[in-house]
Amino acid sequence: MGIIEKMRLDGKKIFVTGGAKGIGKSVATAFAEAGADLAIVDMNLELAQQTANEIAEATGVKVIAIRANVADKDDVDAMIRTMLDTYGRIDVAVCNAGIGVNVPADEMTLEEWQRVINVNLTGVFLTAQAAGKVMIQQGGGSIIATASMSGHIVNVPQPQCAYNASKAGVIQLVKSMAVEWADKNVRVNSVSPGYIGTELTLNDPKLQPMIEKWNKLTPMHRMGKPEELQAAYVYLAGDASSFTTGADISVDGAYTCF
Repeated sequence: MGIIEKMRLDGKKIFVTGGAKGIGKSVATAFAEAGADLAIVDMNLELAQQTANEIAEATGVKVIAIRANVADKDDVDAMIRTMLDTYGRIDVAVCNAGIGVNVPADEMTLEEWQRVINVNLTGVFLTAQAAGKVMIQQGGGSIIATASMSGHIVNVPQPQCAYNASKAGVIQLVKSMAVEWADKNVRVNSVSPGYIGTELTLNDPKLQPMIEKWNKLTPMHRMGKPEELQAAYVYLAGDASSFTTGADISVDGAYTCF
């Protein structure tokens, strides 16, 4: 099998949490273009269905929408059941859903801290754990978590200690699961994006002054595009990465190099 064939995902069944927009939508689109059937998982079912319809129409693959709160175990278990009822297996799980709160540490409430940790870290654990159990039974699979360069460095000028801590936790969680499940043919990896110019970010007037600072601090002097993350996820999802597990791939314009 040549490298091009190894990058194909024909017949694979994949779910993407936080898949209705932004990075999740871009990654899901790439999976569909590579031949995979999908489940777009999101809190916003209407938007998830819209994204599912859009991707299915553009690529011709099967795409369903599922509403789930990744921080709620009952929701995650129900999502897994729907995935299995629809596709019979889970080949790739993308644990992508995440939120951020920019509040100084000395002002952050316990509720704000817990909300970020519950979605960004506990949500990754619950979805990866549930998918991992299925993959162990079926003989293998690939789990990909969206971490962040914020798991490696401290962002400036915005205060975001909860986000940074949650993403550092994701990276270590991925490594731990990768070691535990390596002999079960279940690979677990993460992707750490840098500043990515999603539609939501670029269209928020409050972020414009901050974007200028981010661009100055990034060696490439620009934000990344969502589609510039696609190849990393497609690589980790398919046979080309069969010996890659416990890895974190930074796609950050060299931000974390210094």
